[in-house]
Amino acid sequence: MATNLKNLSDYDASAVPSAKSMKFGIVVSEWNPAITEALLKGAFDTLKRHGAKDENIIVAHVPGSFELTQGARHFIKRTDVDAVICLGCVIRGDTPHFDYVCQGVTRGITELNVRYKKPVIFGVLTTENQQQAEDRAGGKLGNKGDEGAITAIKMVALAREMKRYKK
Repeated sequence: MATNLKNLSDYDASAVPSAKSMKFGIVVSEWNPAITEALLKGAFDTLKRHGAKDENIIVAHVPGSFELTQGARHFIKRTDVDAVICLGCVIRGDTPHFDYVCQGVTRGITELNVRYKKPVIFGVLTTENQQQAEDRAGGKLGNKGDEGAITAIKMVALAREMKRYKK
């Protein structure tokens, strides 16, 4: 669904499990920092609102959105987090660089989800311009960081629920 039809920060809080016993890694791109730091604030605050403890939220920064995949892989391989939230922002420019970065980070995060048993959440804005990014990083269309946090909580809860049915 297009985000211009739905606010990224609107959700039914009663449908979100408690994050009290969950651990999260958040990997954040340093590129477009005004946007990515707003996404981080949204994700962090939403995790806390649903019971996550400060000490169970680890934040790491990487140079750009393309490097989010490698940052997420470090979390998976070197920590005991239950999920990783990847936050970045790629704004279309005058060259095909936008397409290469977006395709690479999308493929990379998808591959991590397939390869490992931990959810890796795609919280990357891919926008046509700065205004669209601002609108989705705490502006009139909400905050993609909120959405990423809710998705992470729900996916951890799903993984835990599925363990009950393990063969």
